[in-house]
Amino acid sequence: MKRLISAGVLAFVLATPAYASEESKTWDASDEAKQFVQDTIVIGMLASPYGTGWTEYEQLHTYFQRARDNGITGHEMTLAAADMSFETLLEQHYHFRAAMAQFPENYLVVNETRDIEAAHIQGKTAVIWNSQTATILDGDLKKMALFKDMGIKSMILAYNDIFRTGTGQLSAQKGLDIGLTPWGKSVIDEMVRFGILLDLSHTGSKTANDAMDYMDENYPGVPYIFTHSVPAGLYKDEPGATPQGCYRNIPDDEAIRAANSGGYVAPTFTEWMMDGIWPEDISPKQAADMIDYYVKLIGVDHVGIATDDMFSTELVVQFAEANPTMYDDGGYMTDAFARGATGNGELAKIIAAITDDLWARGYSNEDLAKIYGGNKMRVFAQVWEGKPPEVFLQEYPERLRVRREMEELFFSR
Repeated sequence: MKRLISAGVLAFVLATPAYASEESKTWDASDEAKQFVQDTIVIGMLASPYGTGWTEYEQLHTYFQRARDNGITGHEMTLAAADMSFETLLEQHYHFRAAMAQFPENYLVVNETRDIEAAHIQGKTAVIWNSQTATILDGDLKKMALFKDMGIKSMILAYNDIFRTGTGQLSAQKGLDIGLTPWGKSVIDEMVRFGILLDLSHTGSKTANDAMDYMDENYPGVPYIFTHSVPAGLYKDEPGATPQGCYRNIPDDEAIRAANSGGYVAPTFTEWMMDGIWPEDISPKQAADMIDYYVKLIGVDHVGIATDDMFSTELVVQFAEANPTMYDDGGYMTDAFARGATGNGELAKIIAAITDDLWARGYSNEDLAKIYGGNKMRVFAQVWEGKPPEVFLQEYPERLRVRREMEELFFSR
């Protein structure tokens, strides 16, 4: 079997800072932008499971405290990725919860959208579980009810490789996309039954489009999403772009379909996926470019934000080496690492500066409130709670007013 990572590249990567997220750059921003972020519900994504991106509980406490200090309300958090089993899911869930149990006053596991609002008011971290694989079912669809009770709110069908549900993006780029399987359809049926969002990030185009067809035909009006996907169209003309683009990025037509379903697409501020650019620190302008690209493509009501944070580059490389078939990308990822793209734009350190950039482009506060969290909450309410978008949008202004009054009472004590 071909080795994924050469000794030279591996030596370079292991010589880079151990905690890529924690050592990413903090960008200057105006006091007005910092205050806007504090006042607004901001929902990002931490796609680092225990053992793959972090191993020490203190890493989580430091990361989430920095997020709270800078106005980040909550995060969609990955519990499993790749070929993880149900047992591995339980282990990862345990370590997240054990870490949070050390400071229970700082965390709120989300069951409905009002929990996100409560976390914002109380200055807690809203925890929204995501699974980047359906293999955690271990072939048993009845586990979906358990996942619902655990608080898993979204799930990806296939990650990079070929699975029982369908094909991930890396295998698809090699021409091996088998499409959505009968088992994959059964998984979607159970996700819809229990109000778990279908997340099409990392999913091969044939499998993704088959899944969208299946949703449109059988569950019209139920949205599907891309929780962390970079627009391929943004980088296709870069001088150093690869002919097929970064295999993690999605074509415009898939983003458009998600928006048409009522869902959203959240670009991830992750450097190695920025095909042909690979900066050592993604700039606020580059992050704003991703947001702006999607807003112009699918409209301001269907765009979110994500980061795909990884704490430890070393652990990511070790995980890739342990799963060489799944990460057999010809060295694309580690080549990007070798060029300096080892981290991401951590929201706590970059979102205020992004705010200044988007204001300069003409975005309103209402626009940014939608992008930073409002669009996600609308979709969450629809899928988790069965609340039609128009009902949520009617209720939300009053809920915002009440929330502001509660904030004033809470913080005046």
